[in-house]
Amino acid sequence: MPTYEYECQKCHHRFELFQSIKEKPKRSCPNCGGRVKRLLGTGAGIIFKGSGFYSTDYRKPGYTEAAKKESATTTPAPAAKEPAAPKPSTKRASASNNKS
Repeated sequence: MPTYEYECQKCHHRFELFQSIKEKPKRSCPNCGGRVKRLLGTGAGIIFKGSGFYSTDYRKPGYTEAAKKESATTTPAPAAKEPAAPKPSTKRASASNNKS
C-alpha cells in the first residue's frame, strides 16, 4: 500500500497517510478540519532482484554462502572429460618421395 502526502489548503499542515490505492483521497485536515489537497510524491525506491545485477547490490552477508550451499546440492558435479584422441595425420607425401 502506498503512502500519500497531503497538504491543508487552510493551515498548510502537511501529513502522510498509508492508504490503499482503492481508498478515496482524504478530504479534511486532522488539525483544523480544512480542505486538503493530495500532493504528488516521489514514490518509493526501486529494488532490483534476480540475475543480471551487480553481485553486491542488496545482498546480505550470508547470501553467497547460502547460494554456494544451494547450488552444491541442486547441481551434480561435472563429469571429468576424457582427453581428445589424436587426429590422424593429413600430410601428403611430397613428389620427391614418390619417384621410382
